[in-house]
Amino acid sequence: MSAPEESLDLSRVAAQAATDKLAQEVIGLDVSELVVITDVFLVCSGESERQVSAIVDGVEEALLKERRRKPLRREGERDARWVLLDYGDIVVHVQHAEDRAFYALERLWRDAPVIDLHIDRAAAE
Repeated sequence: MSAPEESLDLSRVAAQAATDKLAQEVIGLDVSELVVITDVFLVCSGESERQVSAIVDGVEEALLKERRRKPLRREGERDARWVLLDYGDIVVHVQHAEDRAFYALERLWRDAPVIDLHIDRAAAE
């Protein structure tokens, strides 16, 4: 069994919003079989604290505007090195590129299937 369609939909909206803000290495991991607290981890990175903040703002705006969803919890905004947006069904991790390389969430969650996010890269350019 994989993540519910609603979770996949939220992930795709968030992924496109992150891509529109020039996020790097946007990846969705279906963790629904591995953890009980969420269905999807969306992981992406930015080159600077300013870009991390812009990606976070873009994701929040898109999910509010397109799906009327606000994060239940938000962590790490102050330093803008690793910001976590918890929407219940999905958890968005926006990391500074250096922190992403160090913590390697994709390696930690390598047993989770990768989700096809249907990102339109042309829209971001």
